[in-house]
Amino acid sequence: MIAISINPELKSLLPALTLGCISANIVVTKHNDKLWQEINGHLSKLTQTLELDQIALLSPIAATREAYKTLGKEPSRYRASAEALLRRVLSGKGLYQINTVVDINNLVSLESFFSIGLYDLEKVAPPVELRAGRAGETYKGIGKDDLNIESLPVLADASGPFGNPTSDSERTMSRLDTKQALMVIFSFAGPAGLEPAMTRAVVLLQRYSAAGSIATSKL
Repeated sequence: MIAISINPELKSLLPALTLGCISANIVVTKHNDKLWQEINGHLSKLTQTLELDQIALLSPIAATREAYKTLGKEPSRYRASAEALLRRVLSGKGLYQINTVVDINNLVSLESFFSIGLYDLEKVAPPVELRAGRAGETYKGIGKDDLNIESLPVLADASGPFGNPTSDSERTMSRLDTKQALMVIFSFAGPAGLEPAMTRAVVLLQRYSAAGSIATSKL
């Protein structure tokens, strides 16, 4: 497992902050019909059991919103990815298809309500630290303009910041040619629920992305 740590100052502000990390060798394909059968089945379940106004009350999402407020970020302006995905689904917009590893990432997030970062390990320069974004820091988000990451909880490597619970960077995004992936599950309410989410992610990566050399850790 790549070296990952949580900055002590950030941990003191957010004592319940916990990460679930998974690294694996993978094979990425554009689409998998069986994976999308699982995804569509879960989307149908979500639309039948959840309403838009219930999203912010879900424990992992409520904890994320409180963490953002603690750090001085407006959670409705910088929505974490799990909340944004749920809002998209419950608004009837469906879920975009990217590639198998991104689609797996989104399914685990929609099942667990955790925001999950996904990175091409070959584009990450260890060690990695989760810290608060510094004044003036930005990076180009995936499908977005430069994202203001000041005060957000940010993953940074030797080349600078590259990921956070709201939006990952274009620099380390997973593509069809990605051979090694890192998934980071962000929990702001302690370790509860992380183990099942990590186990589910590993199963899906093995089933649909031929994952091998899998390593996991919690911190």
